[in-house]
Amino acid sequence: MTTSGHSPDPLAFVPGTLAPTGRVALVTGGGRRVGAVVVRALASRGYSLAIHANRSFDEARRIAADLESSGLPALAVTANLRDEGPTRAMVHRVADHFGRIDAVVTCAAVWDPVPLEEVTADDLRATFEINCVGTFLVAQEAGAVMATQEAGGAIVTVGDWAVARPYRDYTAYFASKGAIPALTQSLAVELSQRNRRIRVNCILPGPVMLPAGLSPAEREAAVAGTLVGREGRPENVAHAALFLIENDFITGACIPVDGGSSIA
Repeated sequence: MTTSGHSPDPLAFVPGTLAPTGRVALVTGGGRRVGAVVVRALASRGYSLAIHANRSFDEARRIAADLESSGLPALAVTANLRDEGPTRAMVHRVADHFGRIDAVVTCAAVWDPVPLEEVTADDLRATFEINCVGTFLVAQEAGAVMATQEAGGAIVTVGDWAVARPYRDYTAYFASKGAIPALTQSLAVELSQRNRRIRVNCILPGPVMLPAGLSPAEREAAVAGTLVGREGRPENVAHAALFLIENDFITGACIPVDGGSSIA
């Protein structure tokens, strides 16, 4: 699970001067954490960036300003992904501003640990609406834009490797993330019928940002659960996103980026 913790400064992920290519990418949850690193990875490939954020909108604006000062067009946008109208409007604002959308990476998510006995129906609905329904809305609207483009586009969703091996206190979170692979494959089929050059794939991250509050024993257990024997980095997820965006013969795939946790 991609949880909170210290990570390398995403500004360091882009070496040298940025060179715009005319391609446009939208990253949800791009204001901080893994999403911010994905933004920098796409910037390093010359994508103009639309950086979505909700609670971290100030950080998204700062990153956008940094990219602009480096010569790359960038725009910070906001919407609560629980709200259908504003979410759809946010995607259209990106398309109107840049004139196209070539890539989408849906990093926005919530994950609040709650003991099973305390999980309410509203908790489940709220988590599902942001993590799954929000992903769907962004992909549906961006896919409609891509369908009108000769080059199509690429959408990368973000699930979680641990839906196959869930742990305690995250019932609502795992329910919402467990739907992402099925949603990804359905979107891959549906959008290919609108434009054969639209591809949809999924990343299933493992322990790439362990919580800062983990005890040494908990951290050791998380690392021991991988085959590589170490914690991953947000850059590992960003590299996978670039691969899935750039490889034009992969669609409907769900790629674990978990250090082998899913088979350990």
